[in-house]
Amino acid sequence: MSIDAEWISGGDGLTGYFARPARAVAGLPGLLVLQEAWGVDAHIEDVTRRFAAAGYAAFAPDLFAGSDGTRPEPLSRDRLRELVAFVNDSPPTVWSDPQVREAALAKRAEAERQRLAETHAAVSSRVGSPEKQAAYLPRLRASAAWLRERPETRGQRIGAVGFCLGGGLSALLAAHDRDLGAAVIFYGSAPPADALAAIRCPVRGFYGGKDARITGGLPAFVEAMRAAGKDFEPRVYPEAGHAFFNDGRPTYDVAATRDAFARTLAFFHDQLASSAAAG
Repeated sequence: MSIDAEWISGGDGLTGYFARPARAVAGLPGLLVLQEAWGVDAHIEDVTRRFAAAGYAAFAPDLFAGSDGTRPEPLSRDRLRELVAFVNDSPPTVWSDPQVREAALAKRAEAERQRLAETHAAVSSRVGSPEKQAAYLPRLRASAAWLRERPETRGQRIGAVGFCLGGGLSALLAAHDRDLGAAVIFYGSAPPADALAAIRCPVRGFYGGKDARITGGLPAFVEAMRAAGKDFEPRVYPEAGHAFFNDGRPTYDVAATRDAFARTLAFFHDQLASSAAAG
C-alpha cells in the first residue's frame, strides 16, 4: 500500500509525524501513536506507517518538541539515538542504577560521556512519575482534538496506542478524553487509581513477563479496573521483556510482537470501525 507520511505542524504548537493511506482522503478512523522515552524516532515513525498501512490516519505527536516545533539539544534525534545505542550496549539496569550507569559511562570518551549523561538527565526529567506524565495531558488532548478535525478522520472514531512512556500516556488519555474510542498499552505504567473511574473506552494491554518493573504492578491495575467496572484485558508474554515490540532493541521478541500487533489491529477494527456519530 502506498502511504503518505510527513512531519507536520498541527497548529497550537503541535508537531508530529502523520501518516495515512495515500488514496484515502476521508472516512478513516484515527490513531494517536504515543512515543517511547526515545521520542518520535525512526521506530515510532515506522510503527505509525504500519498503522497507516492498516487503514488508519495515524499521528505521533512529538512530546519533546517545544511550541516552536524544535527540541532542546539534549533531546535531539541524534542525541537520543546515541543514548539508545549506549543503553543497548550496557547492562539492563544501566538506566535506573547510578552505579551501573557510571561504570558504563567511564568506558566512554569524555565528550561522549558528557553528552550521554546530559541526555539521560533530560529524558529522566520528563518521564517516570505520575506528575511528569500528567504534564503531557494538554499536548495529548490537543493532539486528539487536532486528529479528530482532519479531513480524513472527521466524524470517525479515534483511539490511542503507546509504548513504554506512551503506553502509560495512552491509559492516562483514556481517563481524560471521554470521546476516545479505544486505548492500547504496550508495557506502560498504570494511571493513578483515582483516574480509573473516568475511563469510558475499552483498554487492552500487552506486557513482557520478564519486565518486572512494569508487570509487577499489573495485578493491582487489573483488580482496580475490575472494581471500577472497566473493560480491560491484559496479555503477558512470559518470555518477553520490556520494549519487546521495538525491533531496534536487544529485547525485541518477534513472536510476542506478531501476536500483539495482530490483536491490536483486531481490537481497533472492532472498536473504531463505525463512525463516532453512529456510536
